[in-house]
Formats: sequence, C-alpha cells, structure tokens
Amino acid sequence: MVGGRSWRERIFNVTNVVIMIALMIVTIYPFWFSIVNSLNTGDNLVRGPIFAWPREFTWASWATVMSDPGMLKAAWVSGSRTVIVTVISILYTAMFTYAFSRTYLKGKKWYVIIGFTSMYFSGGLIPSFMLLNWLGLYDTYWVYIIPALFGGFWNVIIFNANFKAIPDALFESAKMDGANEYTIFFRIVIPLSKPVLAALSVFTAVGVWNDYGATLYFTQSADLQTLQYLILKLIQSTNAIEQMASIAGDNNAAVAALYSKAQGAGTVTARTLQLAAMVISSIPMVIMYPFAQKFFIKGVLLGSIKE
Repeated sequence: MVGGRSWRERIFNVTNVVIMIALMIVTIYPFWFSIVNSLNTGDNLVRGPIFAWPREFTWASWATVMSDPGMLKAAWVSGSRTVIVTVISILYTAMFTYAFSRTYLKGKKWYVIIGFTSMYFSGGLIPSFMLLNWLGLYDTYWVYIIPALFGGFWNVIIFNANFKAIPDALFESAKMDGANEYTIFFRIVIPLSKPVLAALSVFTAVGVWNDYGATLYFTQSADLQTLQYLILKLIQSTNAIEQMASIAGDNNAAVAALYSKAQGAGTVTARTLQLAAMVISSIPMVIMYPFAQKFFIKGVLLGSIKE
C-alpha cells in the first residue's frame, strides 16, 4: 500500500473517474453541439457540421427566434403553465399525501387500490379527449392546468415516505396546543419537507415544460401553442420537405424550389433556426437545476433510511 491506499482501490477510483468523465461528455456534448451549430451562419453550416467552435460566429438565428411573436407567445404559455402546474400540483399532492399518511384515515385501503391501479392503467387518449371536451376544457388554457392538478401516485409514494419519517410526537404536541390539520400541515409538515418538495418540483417542472402532447391532442388555437410544440412542428415540416425532395430528386422542379425555400439561404437557415429554438427552450431548465441541486439528492433519498 502507498499513501494509505492499495492498488485495487486506485484502479477502482481511476475507473470511476474515467466512467464519470465519459458520461459527462455523452450528456453535455449534444447540448454543446447544438449551441455551436446554432451560432454559426447557415451557408457555412452546409459545408458540414461543427463539433467544437463556430466557424463563422453569428447571433442571427437566436435573434430571429427571440424576435418571433409566435415563439414569444408560446414561451409565455409554456412558462406560465409550468409555474402554475408545478406550484398547485405539488401543494395539492402534498396535502393529499399528508392525509394518506395518517393511520386514522378512513377507507385508506381503497385509496391504495385506486392509487396503485392508476399507476399501471389509464383511460387512454380517446376517453381523455371525450372527457375534456365534455368538461368544456378542450381548446382552452385550463386544459393545461386542471388535468395536471394531481401529481400522480408516484409522487404520493415519495411524499409518503418523507411524511412518515417525521416523528409523531410533533403532531401530537401540536394537537395538544390546539392546532388543526391545516395548521400542522402548513407549519410543521411543509417546513420539514423542503428537500423533497424541491426535488419533486424539479421533476414536475421539467415534465410540464417539455410536454407537447396536451397541445397536440387537446388544442387547436394558435394562441395556446406551447414552445415545445412549435419546435416539433418546425422540425417535422423541415423533415417532411427533405423527404419529399429526396424522393422526387431533381426531376420535380416544384419540389426542388420548395425545398430550397424551406431550407433558406444566407446567415439564417431552417437548420440553424431549429437548433437555436431547441437551445433557447432548454435554457430555463438548465438554469433551474443548480438552484435546486442542494435539495435534490437529499430530497430523493429522504425517508429511504430510517434513523
């Protein structure tokens, strides 16, 4: 042994470092690739993809995306939806779980059966569409909010483990002092559950921000389109034209002209716009993670080890 470590420990540590670095590269590089290509001129990008640094640096594609009224409106819809759903869903699910975690809850076994069943079975797309249409939520902003108020039974399980880790003596003392269930929940349970609240808030916010299914299936109005849905349409339309052009080849002048127009020319092209839109839409989630990181690991592991 040298320096208090055997050669086996050193090999193990070096292997861990190498694997972690490889995973970091695999995780971070696609994002970096999108950034450097979106900051390059479109004409220059036709020569081939860029892997390290822009060959001809420009903010033109980013400026085009940021100045598009449709993109700004979609970003507002996505952002407001994410904030509202995250706050209300986490609070509502936490309140349900607090009641669910109490041993004196009547009919608890039925809640367990319903909850676990909902984890593996759902009504499906068509019944969901019919229900939301019947409720008058179709093609309204509320279709983003009301169906997402409950965070799902997975979150209930995590909250439940955290709430059961809180000593019962705290609840008993609070009740002796005259506190009701709401007072106990907001003054004792919530302050002691900040790590798990932060962790589940991150999961919820990322899921809501990246969701485009609700827009695709339950809305028609252009005013209700989310940012992820607009990016999806941009990518799909360009891919469809590329496929048509590859099939038609040089024999169809109309398709060739359409493809040339769709691709664009000059500083900004369809490809640079796609990449710029994807990077810009990812920035809010990238910024949010560092602020929640100090609660993240603790919140996920909380309740897994009983003291």
